[in-house]
Amino acid sequence: MARAFVIGDIHGCSKTFTKLLLEEIKIKKTDRVYCIGDYIDRGNDSRGVIDLIIKLRLKGYKIHTLRGNHEQMMIDAPLNEIKLNHWLKNGGLNTLASFKAKKLNEVPDKYISFLKKTKHLIVTNKYIFVHAGLNFKAANPFKDKESMLWVRDSSLDALKLGGRLLIHGHSPVSLNSILKQHNEYRINIDAGCVFSEYPEFGHLIAVSLPDLKFIQVRNIDN
Repeated sequence: MARAFVIGDIHGCSKTFTKLLLEEIKIKKTDRVYCIGDYIDRGNDSRGVIDLIIKLRLKGYKIHTLRGNHEQMMIDAPLNEIKLNHWLKNGGLNTLASFKAKKLNEVPDKYISFLKKTKHLIVTNKYIFVHAGLNFKAANPFKDKESMLWVRDSSLDALKLGGRLLIHGHSPVSLNSILKQHNEYRINIDAGCVFSEYPEFGHLIAVSLPDLKFIQVRNIDN
């Protein structure tokens, strides 16, 4: 039976991401891996994170990439100075440094293309994968793309999930809180990997499906 894994917010922690995939999960070409966004910003090697995903895909590994709010900020940065500064202040400077770039237009086109090809949402028969969550106050939460990237509302409507388990990140919670989760409707897998200076954070998490086993790696980038 093919294995499946969902991986939380990476934020430029390429060494930690590599260790999780290659040493802990020991990824196989028959596996399905879903990354739920925020590959970039804050950490030191955003380029390395994207390079690893591209490299594995070229070798035939099935890596599905969702869009996080940080990818959206980088995509929007060229639109005007306000959006550019917003991105730079939220980790964009670290991302530029990983490309040895001083300006966004110095980042190679293939990386911008990678960001733009990410998906807001992936829905299967049993699961919903999304970066931040869904806006359950909306008549149709599956059309509110802004909330998929940014929402932090803890409300949940099980009927609108249609019996599926919602798996997301975006809002860092302690490792202990993640490991205690047994919610049949929603799981948060953002253990604040890049925030390793805080003892309750600093882990990159994967959850295996369908057994919902958590696999954790302590940040080795910082």
